[in-house]
This record gives sequence, structure tokens and C-alpha cells, in this order.
Amino acid sequence: MNAELEDINQLMQQKKEKFNDFAERGINNFAEKYEVTHHAGEIEENFSELEEQEVSIWGRLMALRTHGKASFADIVDMSGEIQLYIKVDEVGEENYEFFNELDIGDIIGVEGTVFKTRRGQISIKVKNFKLLTKSLRPLPEKFHGLKDKDMRYRQRYLDLIVNPDVRETFVIRSKIIRFFREYLDDEGFIEVETPMMHPIAGGATARPFITHHNTLDMDLYLRIAPELYLKKLIVGGFEKVYEINRNFRNEGMSYKHNPEFTSMELYQAQADYHDMMDITEDLIVETAKNVLGTTKITYDDTEIDLGKPWERITMIDAVKKYTGVDFNSFTTGEEAQEAAVEIGIKFEDKNPGWGTVLNEVFEERVEEKLIQPVFIMDYPIEVSPLAKKKEDNPGLTYRFEAFINSWEMANAFSELNNPVDQRKRFEAQVKMREAGDDEAQMMDEDFVRALEYGMPPTGGLGIGIDRLVMLLTDSSSIRDVILFPTMRPEK
Repeated sequence: MNAELEDINQLMQQKKEKFNDFAERGINNFAEKYEVTHHAGEIEENFSELEEQEVSIWGRLMALRTHGKASFADIVDMSGEIQLYIKVDEVGEENYEFFNELDIGDIIGVEGTVFKTRRGQISIKVKNFKLLTKSLRPLPEKFHGLKDKDMRYRQRYLDLIVNPDVRETFVIRSKIIRFFREYLDDEGFIEVETPMMHPIAGGATARPFITHHNTLDMDLYLRIAPELYLKKLIVGGFEKVYEINRNFRNEGMSYKHNPEFTSMELYQAQADYHDMMDITEDLIVETAKNVLGTTKITYDDTEIDLGKPWERITMIDAVKKYTGVDFNSFTTGEEAQEAAVEIGIKFEDKNPGWGTVLNEVFEERVEEKLIQPVFIMDYPIEVSPLAKKKEDNPGLTYRFEAFINSWEMANAFSELNNPVDQRKRFEAQVKMREAGDDEAQMMDEDFVRALEYGMPPTGGLGIGIDRLVMLLTDSSSIRDVILFPTMRPEK
């Protein structure tokens, strides 16, 4: 490692010396903007129209091969890579020598003619060029690249320079978000923005980040979900709203968890969780078609078919299907816990409720088996404080989660709009919080007050953007799809 650092320091010293030499010779190491007519990808795609035409492009120098009086070079821009061909008798001896003094990583502008080499490679015959930005640090060695994941996440700019596949991942991410907006706008939803700092942590069960506003002398919480604000908009008369934005949760990190993440949440009046299933399925299927051109994807060598119809099954039936345990046969939490212990599940809480046990069995024994798209319906009320109770079974709620590749991809409810019931559930959450559960929700009096004015029957849905991008790009970690993921301080 020390030898590697020594080599890097030596290369940096050489670059700085060249930088100073250029400046002494009157060469501007940091030029003004360059007039561009085309990009590398455009030239590749439209060669038949551009052959023998003059173009002006810019890019980062990634390779340089000198052959006496002629040299070849490769430059890269956002659209791709293209070869340059530069001859001494075309640009003059002084400019030719200067071109060969450039370093890998330098940014240059080039004017020239589009042609194809004898080997059939589309190239630009250089007539003029200009140094636009002198690089002062060496890029990673070409054939070994940037392999250190910690460095890749920490220095994403470098990762993007040397790994074209990484750039493509974030292009796909952008396309996914853009299509979400197009789809929802076409369906009559209105995009809104709600606060990122909340006086009360709510909208989901999670541990919040806490900050302090000096002027107001009050603590605020970075939002864990926009749900309560969006439902207040439904109370106010909006019928269809959505928000695509960041949430923050002060929890553990894993390959599918980052402290800040992007979600899409929508709410629709006169809709229920069946409508939300339809929207979820159609939105994800159409996104895959639009972005990838197919509904059949491969994740970690496993083929997943997003094509309709997705399976719809209750949590009770899913647990029975995969474990053989039938929660319909239990009437108490004790009976349920005994059955769960028999299949190897342990509980910290000595007296968990029936619904808590059901959810625990599902999470530990069923989730990992849900590879193909499936809706798990009718979650217990203990873990669904904002969902409406089922009329035929008040221990369950009109809630579902969509799973693909064993990951929770979406969470949705027929929203609870009974203010009396909502207050009771908030009070139960407060008791859990007082007992030490710092993920339980706080009492939100203003939200209850809003419900007291009347919220129409409403369906709500949240989809995790980052996990969907992971799925559609076959990325192994959420850090691969977030440009600047949360990291420990650099040593």
C-alpha cells in the first residue's frame, strides 16, 4: 500500500510540474467554455450522416497511443467513447508535440472530421484541439480499475469517470423516476412537496434523526415519511396527490438500507387497498417496459417475471403455505407464540400479541421465499397503526406489502379515517414508546384534528425507489444506486 501511495504521489508531482510548465508557456490550464456540436454517442449512432463532416466535441482523455508522426487517443463524454486520430502534418509539429504531452484524465475540446479507419473504427481526424481542464491527480490504472468499493462510494466522481456501467445505472435511475412522474401525472395525480422537518416524528414506525431550530428553540425531526401531511391534503380537498422525495431513518445499515432514501408516496380519495394493488402492479410493470423494454429481468442469476398477474395472498395464508402453521386456529397470543417457538422462533417480549407473533413468523420464515412478485395482504393491527381495520376481522387491517426478490417493494393501506380509532392507536403507540420502543409513533394531535374534519375513504401507497432501481439494474447493494451513500468518516 505504501508503494502504491508513493507511485500516486510521484505521478501527482509530475502532473503539477507539467501544470506549471504549461502555465509558463502561456497555456491556459483551465480554459473558458468550449463550443460543442456533437457528442460521442451521436457520432456513433449517426455515422452515415456525419461521415466526412466536421464536428466539435469535448471529453476526458482516457488513452493515448503515439506512433511517430501520428497518434491515436480515446476520449469519453457522457454519451460514450470515441477515438481521435491526430497527425503532425494536420495540426503542426508544435501542437502535435503538445498533444502528446497531455495526461490521461485531462479534459480537451476537439474539432475534426468524422471518418472510419481501415479497421472499421469510427473516429475523428483532429484539425484543432484545446486543453480545457488540466487534471492534477492520476486516474486508477486502466486494467485494474477502481475495485475498492469503499473508495468507489466515497469518491463517486472517480467511480463515474472510470466505470461506464456505474454511469448507466444512474441514467436508468433517472429514467425510472421520470417515468413514475409521467405515469402519475397522466393518471391525474398532482405532485406536491411537504416538509422535510417535522415537529412530531410520524407517518411510519422508525427511529428519527433529531435536529434543533435555534430561533424557535424547538427540536425537529427529519421526516421518516410524508404520509400524515399528504393525508391532510386529502382532507383539504385534493383527490390525488403524490410526492417523490427523501426520507430519513436513524436505523441500522445493510445492503438494502441507507439512512436517507428516496420513496414515492401517493394518496387517492375514493380508493382502497385493492386499487393500490392495481396501481402498484401496473406502475412497476410499465416502468420495466419503458426503461428496460421487458418485464422479464434477471437479478443475481435468478429470473423474475414482473408480467401480470401478481399473486395476491393474505399474510395468514402465506404463513400457512410456507410453514404449515395456521394462525386461524389460534385465539390468543400465547397459543400463537407456542406454535412459533415450535418452529424455532424466539421472542424478547414474553407476552406478544397474536398479531405480533403472526408478523414475526412471516418476517422470519416467509419473506425470504417471496422471489416472484406477490402482494401480502391483511396485516395485523399491531403493526399497522395507520391502516383501516377489516370489517370482518378487526384484528387485521386493509394493508398490503408487495414483495419481489424477498424485498418489500411497496407498502399500502386502505387509510384509517376514523379519528376516534386513530387517537386510540396513537395512544397505544405512545405507551409502546414509553416502554422503550423508540420506533413507535408519537401522538400527532393536528393529524387527529384533521381527521375530525373528515377524510374521505382513501387509499395510500409507498414505493421504495432505491430498491426498485437495485432490482432493475441487478445491483447488489443500495449503495450502488445512491450517488453519495452515507459513509463513516474517512480515516
